[in-house]
Amino acid sequence: MDEARFWALIASFDWERAGDDDAVLAPASRVLQELPPQEVVAFEDLLATKLYALDTREHARWCYQGEADPDNGDDYISADDFLYARCVVVANGRDFYEGVLADPSRFPTGMEFESLLYLASNAYEARTGDPHDQLTSVSWESFSNTDGWQPTRSTTGGRYTGPEMPPLNRRPA
Repeated sequence: MDEARFWALIASFDWERAGDDDAVLAPASRVLQELPPQEVVAFEDLLATKLYALDTREHARWCYQGEADPDNGDDYISADDFLYARCVVVANGRDFYEGVLADPSRFPTGMEFESLLYLASNAYEARTGDPHDQLTSVSWESFSNTDGWQPTRSTTGGRYTGPEMPPLNRRPA
């Protein structure tokens, strides 16, 4: 799957059905279910790549502006919440994604679109009858982009960066 096809699938979301995530995703799901399984896997890999690119300290700073400071190790940032917020950026299409990627201050706040994470795996299972269990080339989990989470001069450790915090919820300090 190439970038153009990936973004065409994202553009097919039916936002007139907002509030019913399955209905919003249905047009893309129908197309994915007709593709060869390796194309569905490639869609998910591109999605992971996009989410990984947004997994940075600066994007988190703007996502949680006024609520939490990603440089303050004592400020809590939910790994899941930040992932679901990044899904909103991708779900709003290529132009919006590229704008936010280039300028983190454009990151939307107070929104989530977790359902995007299940689009490919649900389509894969519907197509093949088998669960989708292939790993993506990069992790979409929050705080996994180590380059994007490099500490700044103002980064301080704290209870959400130390070893007592479970690894998937621990921010780099």
